[in-house]
Amino acid sequence: MNAKIDSLTQYPIKGLSGHALETVNLSPQCGFPIDRVMGFAKPGSGFDPSNPMPLSKDKFHVLANDPRLALLDTTYDVSRNELTIDGPQGPQLFQLNTATGMADACTALQQYLDLPDTHKPKLFSASPHRFTDVSVTSAQLMNAVSLISQDSVDAFARTVRHSIDAARFRGNIVFSGMPAFQELDLLGRTVQIGEVHLHVLKRTKRCAATEVNLQTGERDVKVPYLLRKHFGHMDMGVYAEVVKGGAMRIGDEITVL
Repeated sequence: MNAKIDSLTQYPIKGLSGHALETVNLSPQCGFPIDRVMGFAKPGSGFDPSNPMPLSKDKFHVLANDPRLALLDTTYDVSRNELTIDGPQGPQLFQLNTATGMADACTALQQYLDLPDTHKPKLFSASPHRFTDVSVTSAQLMNAVSLISQDSVDAFARTVRHSIDAARFRGNIVFSGMPAFQELDLLGRTVQIGEVHLHVLKRTKRCAATEVNLQTGERDVKVPYLLRKHFGHMDMGVYAEVVKGGAMRIGDEITVL
C-alpha cells in the first residue's frame, strides 16, 4: 500500500465552504484546527453558548436542507476574527468580534436564502465546542477528524456513471493509494500520517448533503441511496481520533500500525 495525503481542508462554519491547507498541526483529542467551530442556527434551535450541548444538524443551515449554500465562497481569518461571504452580490466582510458584525452576517445569510424575518439565523460559537454532525454521538467523536478515500469516491463514481467530487464528502483529509473502501475495515486500528497517529473510530454514514453538486448548488446524485444500492451500505469515509499529535502535510504517506 502506498497511500498518501492528497488534500487537507478545514471547515470553520458548519455547512459552508472549506479552506485548503498545505500542512496542519494536530493535538491529541482536539480534532482538526478551526473546524466546525461556528454554525448558523435556525430560530429556536435551543443552543446555549454558555452551556453548549450537541444538537442535530437539522437545527442549523447546512447543505442537507439548504443546497444553495454550496454556491457561497466563505473564508474565515481566525487572527482577525473576520468572516468573508462571497456570493451573487460580491464579497462581504464581517467582524465577528462585534455584535454588529455577527448580526450583519446573519442578515446576509437570511437575505441570500430568502428567509422571512421570523426565520433569521443566529451565528454561534462556543469554543471548544464543535458543531460536527457526530457531536450528538459523543464528545470523542465531536473532536474526531474525517478521512475520505479518493479511490472509494472514484469507484463509486464509476459505478453510478457520474462525476463525483470528493469535496462533496467534506473530509478534513482526502487520501489516495488504498484499495477502494478498504478504509472502512480500519475500525479499531491506528494509522500514522506524518507525525500524527489516528485511531479509527467510526464509519461515516452519508446524508442528503452529499447529493448536492458544489458547482451548481443543486441535487444531482442520490448518493446515500446509490451507495446502499450498489455497495450495501451508506458509508463513505471514516472518523478518527488524534491519539498522538504533530505535523501532517500533503504528500505524507499513510501507514497502518
